[in-house]
Amino acid sequence: MMNSMLEEKRIEIELLDWVPIPPGLKDGLSDQTIPKRKLKLWLLVLQSRQIPCRSEKRDDKWQLLVPSDQYQQACQELIQYETENHNWPPPPPAERKLQENTASTLWIFIFLAIFYNITQQQINLFGHHPIDWIELGNAHAEKILHGEWWRLITALTLHSGPLHLVSNIALGGIFMVHLCRLLGSGRAWFLVISAGALGNLLNALIQSPEHRSIGASTAVFGAVGLLAAINTLHFRKNLWRRWLLPIAAALGLLALLGASGENTDIGAHLFGFISGIGLGLLPEFFTPRLKQSRKQIDRSLIFVSIGLVLIAWWLALQ
Repeated sequence: MMNSMLEEKRIEIELLDWVPIPPGLKDGLSDQTIPKRKLKLWLLVLQSRQIPCRSEKRDDKWQLLVPSDQYQQACQELIQYETENHNWPPPPPAERKLQENTASTLWIFIFLAIFYNITQQQINLFGHHPIDWIELGNAHAEKILHGEWWRLITALTLHSGPLHLVSNIALGGIFMVHLCRLLGSGRAWFLVISAGALGNLLNALIQSPEHRSIGASTAVFGAVGLLAAINTLHFRKNLWRRWLLPIAAALGLLALLGASGENTDIGAHLFGFISGIGLGLLPEFFTPRLKQSRKQIDRSLIFVSIGLVLIAWWLALQ
């Protein structure tokens, strides 16, 4: 019984007088081909409206066919669909010009490793016999809040041991190479140092006065936050309802890598990440408004970043 009904339906459809839908939805263009992607969409639209339709290839040209008595309705439905979905999906954002900064970024991590080796030596300078680098440069919450602001930066350059150093270099290298390619070395490192310092400040505000921390991981998670914010802004029109995906992915990374371990300072990681997200808005909204060229800004910020670290340690050693 069911088979006979289906057979009758098939014969009834085949006997219909089929006419092609013009690609431009205007009369006189039915001999042109319809792009295959649009053809599939139009088939779905008409099927959802329960309008009989089928595709057919004639002389290497795809056509969409509907019964002649439903031609006008089919065209109206497709015109309404095209009108409502005009300029959707939005075009992809302009391709970003990446800058090759891998070598310079790696050199900075090499200098960080060299500095770690220096801190392990018995060095007598500035009246210190020897210099206790950890004591002078750690992010001591009470001392930071009483004016020793340089600890916000010096703490980023100190590490408790080789494993601590290597893990930060390995993890930080992945994010910093990409961030430097996006922004340039000067802007990237300035923002990362700023995110790390701001993260240490926020952490000092909520921790006990005796809280101390060291390590570049606050800045590393600042870089994660920066990348999440920059990518969210860059793809905001294309992500539509999923515009928070880069930040959600970064939060997952924070939970995976920044919230485990006996001596892990979760607060520093979290606030470094939050600071990175906040500072990640700056390149998108402020750089286009500056009169200087990107190269001039980048070159200036390289010296500013180096100067901040040197001044911080100069003050710490006095």
